[in-house]
Amino acid sequence: MSSSLAERDQWKTVVQQQVLSRADDLISLSHRLQQHPETAFEEHRAAAWLTEVLDDAGFTVERGVADLPTAFMATYGSGSLTVGVCAEYDALPAIGHACGHNIIAGSALGTGLALRAVADELDLTVKVLGTPAEEGGGGKVVMIEKGLFDDLHAALMIHPTPRELVAPDLLAMSARSFEFQGREAHAASFPEAGINAMDALTVAQVSIGLLRQHILDDERIHGVPEHGYEAANVIPSHARANYVARAASRERLEVLVDRLTKCFEAGALATGATLTIDTSKPAYLEMKHDPLLMELYRVNAENLGRRFRPLQRGDSAGYASTDFGNVSHHVPAIIPTVDIGSGAIGNHEPEFADCAVTPTADKALLDGAVAMAWTVIDTAADAVVRTALSSARDARIGV
Repeated sequence: MSSSLAERDQWKTVVQQQVLSRADDLISLSHRLQQHPETAFEEHRAAAWLTEVLDDAGFTVERGVADLPTAFMATYGSGSLTVGVCAEYDALPAIGHACGHNIIAGSALGTGLALRAVADELDLTVKVLGTPAEEGGGGKVVMIEKGLFDDLHAALMIHPTPRELVAPDLLAMSARSFEFQGREAHAASFPEAGINAMDALTVAQVSIGLLRQHILDDERIHGVPEHGYEAANVIPSHARANYVARAASRERLEVLVDRLTKCFEAGALATGATLTIDTSKPAYLEMKHDPLLMELYRVNAENLGRRFRPLQRGDSAGYASTDFGNVSHHVPAIIPTVDIGSGAIGNHEPEFADCAVTPTADKALLDGAVAMAWTVIDTAADAVVRTALSSARDARIGV
């Protein structure tokens, strides 16, 4: 389909009014999520609160999709173009919503509810996808594998940060656990009988520190020990560490993970400890921002008064990772960021959770919802964009 600019403007006015009419409820939900944080795959209240609203609004809600109790898919309309808006609502251990997923959930909900008012006129099907466990659990990866994203022509979401970015540099990521098993012994009487697992971990961590001199500027290695010793007079027989590697592409990530693994193998070789590696966590792929959707979002966000600043050399503000990157390798997708006014306070700092419920953050939530809804309207109403997305989907599913 194609439409005039006047028709688009009319539809955009309708969806903006829809978001603003629900502003108090959307903000209240965001604040409630922030006050009741739930970690990966435990987001039972969050999923229930979101699906209740969607159910009441006339969406067809499927709960527990992809065999994940806290995942859901809510659908409205039966149009030939299907667009998905992703909601995240998991919190971080100990520091709660210090990544602002409460804003993501509220904004996604606002977008879905607003588009409901124009879905029929736009020949549009709207899906709000509840995606648990972004913080390391990879809920979207599981949902992709179960086919929940197969019908989509496009997917989008926003993410709160200290700055506005159209296309943040989101890296491929692999998370692994490395476990050393040694042998206990009396540290004073019979130290020669022991195999020190903590020494093995120390060798590995020193090796990683030296390796960091020789990795690229946009690569990252970081981790924490999980368990080590019980008593100073006993040679520790067990040590475990969780480490993450990030790189700009999955190909470079494979090389970096191999180098990281060799550091732990060095610890095992030096001490005689046995090394076990847990690779069960899903890998996150680098983000591929769709250029058509990206430009539409930029214009719409700027029309709402949002302002973007290009990343400067050495600026690592976008160097995070997300399982939405996997979505972008499956369907055309964008994940712009919204500035919530946190200044020098960045994501995953405890204070960011407080910043995620300020008036500035509330406005970012509403602007993000409107900008995404406007972008979907442009996508559905522009014959060129619509055809390009339809052709890409047909090629993907073999039509």
